[in-house]
Order: sequence, then C-alpha cells, then structure tokens
Amino acid sequence: MSTKPPKNSQSKLVLDGVPPKRGILVRLLKFAAWATLTGATAAAVAGLGLYYHFSEGLPDIPRVDQYWPPIVTEVYTDDAVLAGEFYHHRRKVVPYEHIPKRLVQAFIASEDSSFFDHMGVDVLGTARAASKTIAKKLGLGGSMQGGSTLTQQTAKAVLISAEGYASATAKNLTRKIREAILARRLEEALTKEEILYLYLNNVFLGHHSYGVQSAAENYYRKDVRDLTLGEMTLIAGLPQAPSRYSPFLRPEAARKRRSYVLRRMLTEGMITEAERAQADAEPVRVYPVEDVFHEFAPYFTEQVRRNMVDRYTNKALLNDGLKIFATMDSERQRAAQESVLEGLLSIDKRQGFRGPVQQLATEAERRAFLEKATKALGGEKLQENKLYVGLVTALAADGSGADVQVGPHKGLLPLLGMRWARKVNPEGYYPGLMLTSVKKTLAVGDVLVLRHVVKKELTDDNVQFDRKMDKELPEGVPLFRLEQEPELQSALVSIDPHRQYLTAMVGGYDFDANEFNRAFQACRQPGSSFKPLVYSAALEQLGWTGATIIVDSPIVEHDPESGVSWKPDNYSDEFLGDVLLRTALVNSMNIPAVKTFGAVGVHKMAEWSTRLGLTTPMNMDFSAALGSSCVYPYDLAGVYATFNRYGRKKPTYFVRKVEDRFGRTLEDHTAYDDAWAPLQDRVAAGYARLFEPGEQVMSPETGFILTSMLRGVVQEGTGGPAQRLGKPAAGKTGTTNDSFDTWFAGFTRDLVTVTWVGYDKNEHPLGRYETGGRASLPIWLNYMKPALAARPQSEFWPPEWLRENLRLLRIDKKTGKIASSGTKEVANIWFKKGTQPEDVAPEKGAVGAQEFMMGVP
Repeated sequence: MSTKPPKNSQSKLVLDGVPPKRGILVRLLKFAAWATLTGATAAAVAGLGLYYHFSEGLPDIPRVDQYWPPIVTEVYTDDAVLAGEFYHHRRKVVPYEHIPKRLVQAFIASEDSSFFDHMGVDVLGTARAASKTIAKKLGLGGSMQGGSTLTQQTAKAVLISAEGYASATAKNLTRKIREAILARRLEEALTKEEILYLYLNNVFLGHHSYGVQSAAENYYRKDVRDLTLGEMTLIAGLPQAPSRYSPFLRPEAARKRRSYVLRRMLTEGMITEAERAQADAEPVRVYPVEDVFHEFAPYFTEQVRRNMVDRYTNKALLNDGLKIFATMDSERQRAAQESVLEGLLSIDKRQGFRGPVQQLATEAERRAFLEKATKALGGEKLQENKLYVGLVTALAADGSGADVQVGPHKGLLPLLGMRWARKVNPEGYYPGLMLTSVKKTLAVGDVLVLRHVVKKELTDDNVQFDRKMDKELPEGVPLFRLEQEPELQSALVSIDPHRQYLTAMVGGYDFDANEFNRAFQACRQPGSSFKPLVYSAALEQLGWTGATIIVDSPIVEHDPESGVSWKPDNYSDEFLGDVLLRTALVNSMNIPAVKTFGAVGVHKMAEWSTRLGLTTPMNMDFSAALGSSCVYPYDLAGVYATFNRYGRKKPTYFVRKVEDRFGRTLEDHTAYDDAWAPLQDRVAAGYARLFEPGEQVMSPETGFILTSMLRGVVQEGTGGPAQRLGKPAAGKTGTTNDSFDTWFAGFTRDLVTVTWVGYDKNEHPLGRYETGGRASLPIWLNYMKPALAARPQSEFWPPEWLRENLRLLRIDKKTGKIASSGTKEVANIWFKKGTQPEDVAPEKGAVGAQEFMMGVP
C-alpha cells in the first residue's frame, strides 16, 4: 500500500510527531485568535455583569425642571421680616442664570479644569484613587483617595439624596464605581450647564451651607450675585475641606486656599493679573449668619414650628421649603419683648436683692478675676446701658457708694444706683425699705451684675429722686447701677380681635434659659380677671343688669363633700352692704362675685367658661368665682377678644398663610384689611372669612354691656393706671391669694392684650403689695403705647345695628334706680331694651319722709 498522500490532500507530514515550523505558527495564531475572542467575550460578559451589578438600584437621573432637593423652610412675620428657619440642610436653590459667571469659573478652575472636555469621569484619577484605596484596604500603605470630577461630585450628591449620607460617602471601591456609572449617565442625559446647576446648588461649603446661595448668606450676608471676586474664590476653595479652610476657624488657611484658586483662574485665562492681585489683597472678613430664631422672637416662632409639625409633619417642615407667614407684627413683637424684659427687671428689684453672683475672698482670686475680665473685654470701651460683670474693690466709709472695677475700667456704684437692694422680704412695704447704706448689702470681693449708665439715669422708678445725692455724684467717673437676673417670669399675649391675628406673644424672660412657653403652657390662677366671666353669665342667663343690687356682706360656704368651710373676704376687708353689679365689678369686690357665681350655679358656670373659650376645667366649688381654677394666658386672651367682639367667639390664628416651595397656597387666613398682605390674598381669604362667622356665645347686647362695665374698671376702678395709655381702654386686673399670680387683661377697640407675672414654681409669693394693677398692668401699658402709637382708638360705643336694642341711663349707685336731679353718686349704665329700671330715685328730702311714713326709724 502506497504511503504517498493524495495530490490535493490538506494533511501535513509529521516527522516523529512534530509538525513543520510553519504549521505551528498557524496553529498558535488560530489559538491566539480563539483565545482573544473568547477572552474578550468573557471580559465583555464579565464587564457587563459587573456593570449591571453595580448599577442595580442607582437612582434615576434627576430632571432639572423637577430638581427638588431638601431646602430651608422660612418663617416670616406678617410684615415680611424673617423670623426663623428650619432645615436638615441649609440649602437655597437658585437658577443657573442667577449664579455669577466668575463664581462658576472659580469652581471649575479649582475643582475640574477639564470639565467641559471630559465625559464625566476622570479615568486616570479614578484608577489612581481606586488602587490607593485597595492598597489601604490590604494594609499595603496609601490612603483613601478621591479623584472626582464635578460630574462625579454631582453624582455623589444624587446618591446622598437617594441613599443617605453614610452609604453614598462610604470609603470603598463599590461606591466609587457606582458614582462613576451615575456620572456617565448624568453626562449623557444633561448638558454641562445643567450639571453645574445641580452641583452648585448641592455642594457642601461648611457652616451648614449647601449650595452657593446659602454660602453667600452664611459667610457674607449677601445674595450670591453681589459677591466680590475675593469672596467668590474663597467659597470656591471650600469643597475640598470645608473645616480645614474654614474662614471662621482658620482664616489664614482660607486665605491661602483662596490664593490658590485665584492662581488657577489666572492660569486658565479667566482673570487678569490685576484682578488676581486685587482679590488676593482683600482681607478675609466673614460674618456668621444671624440666628434669627433665637434673636428675634423665639417663643412665637417655636409655637409656629409646633403647629406646623402637628399639621404638616416634621419631615415636611425640615425638607420641603415651606414659606410660612405668621400673624406676628414685628414692631409690636419687639415692643412686647422689651416691655416684658423691663417690667420683670423692675418688679424683681421690688422683691429684694438675692446677693452677689460670687464672693472672692482672697486678693489672688480678685486679681485672677480682673485679668480674665480684662482679656474678655479685649480693649472694648464701656457702652451705655450695657450689662457687665464687675468686682467691688472698696466701700465708701459713709456708705454712699462702692468702688467697682469692670475689667480695666474703674468706676462707682453709688447708693442711688442700688437703693432697691434690700434683703428679700415679701411682707415688707418696698418704698419704706430703701437702703440707706451700701454697707448693709455689699462687701469687698463681691462680683455683681452692673449696668453702665449716665448720671441722669440714676433714678429709681418707685422713689422720688434724691437731689442731694445727685449733686454729690462725681464727674468724669464711670457710673454703674446694680442689676440682677430676674427669677420672676411673665407672659404676654396680644390679639387683633377683628383680624383674628395673634399679633405679639412672649412666653417668658429668656427662651435660651428655659423654652417653657408660659403663654401657651403655664396654667395659672387668673384671680379677679375671671370675674367678668361670672358677671357675663348673670347678665346673659339670669337677666341681671348693671344696676342689679347685690348684698356685700360676710358669707360662709360649706362643701358637703369635703366638709370644708370657706369664708371669702374682700381685698379691703370691708363690707359695703347693697352694691350695684357694676360697682362690684369695677371695684373687684369678692363677696358679690361669689354670690353671683352661686346664683348662676356651679355646673352652669363650668359650661359657660368652656363655651367662652377656656380649655381647662373649672373647679367645682365657689372659690372658682375668684379665679381659683387655672387658665392659660392664651385662652384668657381669647375670652377677652370675644368680649371685645360683643360675644362673638372666633378662632385666633398665629399662621396667616403657608406656601409650598412652588409658591402654591396650602392655607390662607389673611384678613381683608391686612395692609401687609398682597391684594389677591386679601380678596380671596377675605371672601372666605364671610363663610366663617364664628359663634355668638352671648347676645351682642350682653357683650356690649359687659364691655362698657370693663371700661368703667379703667375709668373708675382697679385698672385706673391704664388711662395713661391716652386711648379708650377697658379691662380687668387679677391678683391671687398672697400675690402668687398677677394679671391684667385689657383691650382697646383694635387690640386685646393679657399680661401675667409670677414665679414658675411658686417658691414664695410676690411682695405683699404686688397686685395686677401694680405688677402686670405696667407691662401691658408699656407694650400698648408703642403698639398703638400711630393708630387712633375710638370710644366704646354701640354700633348702629345694636344701638336700637340698648338704653343708656343715669343710675343712682345707692339704689339702682334712675338718678334724680339731686342724686350725688351716679353711674351711666347701659341696659338691654326692656330691662332698664322704671323707678326714679327719690330726692334726698323725700327719702326721709318716705321712710318715716313706712315706719322706718
């Protein structure tokens, strides 16, 4: 058999099992081609698998027109003053066109100079960062690295928004890969300008600043459009390390970083050398963002926050960028806070001096204190009316004053500036206990709270100015007045009854020291300020009038359940016999109030107080007639607002309007005559108010008659000091047993205000002579004067629609009959038509004859 292969055979000869050389190369090439193809396929499959693995769960690319990140919720007063901000991230989104071109260039120059050329990912930088990150994980040295473009940083922000901060900023390779994938998607879906828009509104720039607008406000209190080149480049240098380059904590590091950004801009041809030099020479001067919440009206703004959280959730408040317009009037709010502060300082002094802040017994302690105080002042000059902490260095031999030192400043605390500083004694009569020598109170080494004053201000509000002491005060020496931190607290609630706005509110002396809002949360005994509720029930339910006779005589009330007997007394400890209902209210007499309460009935009075607007339960005994049941100041103000509206109860709003981030109205309670509100709000909300008439809880006639009697309290009774307002006012004082609580609830036609003063825990009463008229009414008055300074107030006169149902008569205060020409004690009293007396009081001479004929001796 032949071994010669066929002529066209494709087989190859193999000699000893080894193919020819050319055959080997061909086979290798084929194998290589197959391997390459297979490997590429495998790599592609693996890569595709990894891509889908790392892409799983990535957030959608945000549409620029639907970019709604968490932003700041702002609270404004009714007159458009910023009162507070609430947020997780302090971010304010601004359009790309709103951001200066130079600021955009500064970020590009410092962060990503090839931004407009790359496809979203810095491959070399990411690979370098990845290798170093892996080396760090394997313990081979190196450090966690970034290597991110602006697009990748934007992708990180999108991840943070979708996955949370911890996951989206994790130092691992998975996060970097996911970030790179998302960056590529961003580049494919968005323009470069849209990516910059997202980045510049998201980037964290320190000091709670997210985005360039927030940074401009936080560092420079400016709109981003108003920044200088130096300010722009300082902000643009912050993303790498906001804390390391903080202009507050490390101004020199911030300046060097700014210089770097300026050099990069110069290198990229974005600025000239002259512009660089000028910006580089700017001092690093930044201003922390104002804490408007704490500095402006914290109690009011916190109440708004609570209300918004209850109705919209805390998440919405912190993330959704609501715009909340409160009903607060900024000028009235400032007046309220100043009045409460000044009033508490004054009342607290009348309670006595509780001692120095500290006593430094040794000379070494005193030197150390003065050294610290000098360093703290930092060369500052003394400012008039400012509080300081000072040290007593010597006492005058005659007790006329004390030498004091505030840091490096030596001055004088004269007796005239501390005559109030007697020992605490609630039973003492304050004017009779004025100090006659500083030695009775002070010692060398005492650390005191002092107020720097000028000579003419060294007067005391409650004693006549001592002219002799005035002449003895030295010239050219800093003078001080002794102060102390009040232990007393106060609340003020002011309502515009017709607009139904809570126009001002103060919940205490110092929000930072104690956030407890006494206006809404302190349930206190109202004392005699509750009596108008009792008399209104008698007028409405029993048909009594202001001329109804009530016998002012001793009574003893027995409680069959507890077995306790109670004998109320009048404040004056006197009994007047027959008195008119109006007289009893005007003079705040206790016995007539208790008897009226009994005539109405305990259960009916409890229902009546609830109907008028009190939300706290009434004590089911006769002591409730004198205000023994606690009430909230806000509730009591609402009741007096109902009196002011002649018996019509309506809700009081402290949020006027709420808008979402797009300017859409979520709720609107705007009054039609609110001059601060836009016309469209006034028209729409004013129309809506027509369908919210409120509840007429008593007849308008009763409401007006009660108001006219409360006007008499100011004109003739315990509310007399309110006449210093210079405008027609009505109201009622309130003082509890032992003066633990004092009140004044008063109003004009356009403004209802309630003030309360007392101790939080009732450790001891106020001074024996502190009453609602002496403690609370001055706070009311000092607020109402500026609050109504530019607003005339009309007299309390019935409107035309009500007048035909009322009659005004001159009444004899002794008999309750129509006064005759010879009657000496007369009161003008309004009556519902048909309830007025018909009899005329007899002339003085005829009275005796009539009594004689009746057999009266």
